[in-house]
Amino acid sequence: MRIPLVFVTLALAALPLRGQTKANAVDSHKSQPIAELHTSDAIILGVIEGVTEYLPVSSTGHLVIANRFLGLQSDQPLHAADGHLLWFKKPSARHPQGEPLTLDLAAKTYSIVIQFGAIAAVALLYWSQLMAMLRGLFGKDEPGRRLLVNVIVAFLPAAVIGLLLASRIDQLLSSVWAVIFAQVAGALLMFYAEARRRRREVKNVPEGHVLNDLTPKSALGIGFMQCLAMWPGTSRSMTTIVGGYFAGLDPRRAAEFSFILGFVTLSAATVYKSLQSGAAMIEVFGWSHVLLGCVVAAVVAALCVRFLVRWLTRHGLSVFAWYRIAIAAVLAAILLH
Repeated sequence: MRIPLVFVTLALAALPLRGQTKANAVDSHKSQPIAELHTSDAIILGVIEGVTEYLPVSSTGHLVIANRFLGLQSDQPLHAADGHLLWFKKPSARHPQGEPLTLDLAAKTYSIVIQFGAIAAVALLYWSQLMAMLRGLFGKDEPGRRLLVNVIVAFLPAAVIGLLLASRIDQLLSSVWAVIFAQVAGALLMFYAEARRRRREVKNVPEGHVLNDLTPKSALGIGFMQCLAMWPGTSRSMTTIVGGYFAGLDPRRAAEFSFILGFVTLSAATVYKSLQSGAAMIEVFGWSHVLLGCVVAAVVAALCVRFLVRWLTRHGLSVFAWYRIAIAAVLAAILLH
């Protein structure tokens, strides 16, 4: 298998790094060069993305918090080294004034773009299932075709609703209070899902032990559950694993379907955001730190995916629910201090 060469290539590309100063927001009437992100910041954000993307604790929520504490939430417009204003959304008929790029928007884009690393981790670990889906597309693998249909059905609600609510979601992405609320609400949902699953075990209700047990109707339900993750701090992984529980899958298969669905959903979201403002974000933070963040996220995500599958099989979701409540309490205490 040649997939690991992706990680080697990215790692080599990220080697010529230097300790540089953080990006500085400048007044809209001035022109100053844009410096790059600290190497340590890129590593921190990559580790957070890798750890939290597939664990049911919310990567977006943790990255919002990290950006706040790393000082990456300035709303002042940014200028390139030659003095021209950088745009998040260029002026158009729909947006005559446009939307200048800020350090806050660049950091949010960075947090999404480094998801490429987490996506690569799933591609490596679930290569056989992805290839089965590809063969199924051409009618050469019936189980793969059924899995492909289920993944597409589960992806559609988030694709449609995400496009409709994109601007509102961007506004929520800087709110730590929104993250705190979602962490607590998600924890309560996880406690309920875990208790419901254990009652099914006591009653000896059969669970789905292969992904082929999933029906398109159940996959659609998981897809709508995934839409809840558009609220920062909720966790896409959490909602889809809980959705898998509700659909009758055992913890291992619920997690695996969540990972494969995440591969499609995160790929679409990352490509969309990269096309929208990725070039300007790279002008702010530089290629080297984007590559470094992706490499770190890929390695850490691969380890966490393996850990989560083993943990859920043995212990279930409860420990992650307690973690969410703890992190919400800590954040609320910090903000209210």
